[in-house]
Amino acid sequence: MSKDKQKIKREFKRLLCELAGGFNGYVSTEDKQWTIKGFIDVFSNVYTISTDTKVISKILEIHLFPKLMEFAEKNGYQIVLADHQNYYPDLTFVLAEDNSVKFAVDLKTTYRLPEKPEFCNGFTLGSHGNYFIYRDKRKNIQFPYNEYSGHFCLGIIYTRAGSQHIDETKTYNISQLRSITSVIKDIQFFTCEKWEIASDSQGSGNTANIGSIVRIEDILSCNGVFKKLGEDWFDDYWMNYGKIRASKKGTVITDIEAFVRYRKGDTSLINPCIRSNKKEEGADDE
Repeated sequence: MSKDKQKIKREFKRLLCELAGGFNGYVSTEDKQWTIKGFIDVFSNVYTISTDTKVISKILEIHLFPKLMEFAEKNGYQIVLADHQNYYPDLTFVLAEDNSVKFAVDLKTTYRLPEKPEFCNGFTLGSHGNYFIYRDKRKNIQFPYNEYSGHFCLGIIYTRAGSQHIDETKTYNISQLRSITSVIKDIQFFTCEKWEIASDSQGSGNTANIGSIVRIEDILSCNGVFKKLGEDWFDDYWMNYGKIRASKKGTVITDIEAFVRYRKGDTSLINPCIRSNKKEEGADDE
């Protein structure tokens, strides 16, 4: 990447972090509940939102989209949406004055674990399959992976309202809007490059997805497994995940320590956060 593009990338990251830092006032009430209370029909009936994580994730995305559009226009970018639901990324920011500058931005949501609120349920950070390996191809990706100058997560961590507070069968009148308990609260936003919060484990058992770390403090400080190793190690590890054996009769390598030893790298650079994060790991694809 040229020095000019590196400079543009640093500035884009700074601006995106600044944007994320201002979202709370937009999506939260004074008592830290989500400002979205439900669906409304033409008869002024309000229907409670499902507590399903995929429903919450999609509505949050719709809620934030006008602000993302404003951000793009203000800073000289055009937004290209994914052509298909399963394409990576959710949003592509293309610099208007130089179309070769593109940034991938995925909106990722997860919830705090009720019994251990210092941990969250984790994120999936995109596939480590076809488009990640063959970076000049366009299968399941909006533009080839190697055309992106950076890959970012705009992350959202929230607390789910207890089931005792939510009655999905109940219908309200619009005059009762403020009395409805929101399905989520204590919403927290952050921005990181996806490699910065990656773990060395898959995000889900049945698909080729990269998993995230799960300790919230580490996520907010972008303190992932590859923090000291760097992005090149992240790329190498995940492009070769489950394909290398340490020896002819050895097991397939699916952890960072074995991989770094195999590559004859410096294992002291493996971030210690891996120990505390992997104990609680179990990300869902939200």
